[in-house]
Amino acid sequence: MTLDATLSSHLQELRRGTVVVASLTVLRTPGYGYSLLETLSAAGFEVEANTLYPLLRRLETQGLLTSSWNTDEARPRKFYRTTEQGDAIAAALRDEWTRLDRAVTDLDTTDTPAGTVSGSDQ
Repeated sequence: MTLDATLSSHLQELRRGTVVVASLTVLRTPGYGYSLLETLSAAGFEVEANTLYPLLRRLETQGLLTSSWNTDEARPRKFYRTTEQGDAIAAALRDEWTRLDRAVTDLDTTDTPAGTVSGSDQ
């Protein structure tokens, strides 16, 4: 496997869970699938429709999203909205993301070699 392929694989794993958090966060305001794709793309999330729609169905099955059809326009659209439980899960995931970001940043800026304990940790 080339270095680019290895990096691509790890980036895909890293991004996988962020789509859940981003979707639950965006859908606090009701939206349909395509609009969510556009919003996520504009925010820098690369998500394919064949990934997003199954995710939306899974989040709905888990009770984190609700959906309803809007048939007022010529083209009916299924609108999704984050439930109270989904909002709580998204908040917890954002908090964990922040904690992990700080931890990785600390590891990146610490001069202590692996396997040693700094003076303040003893």
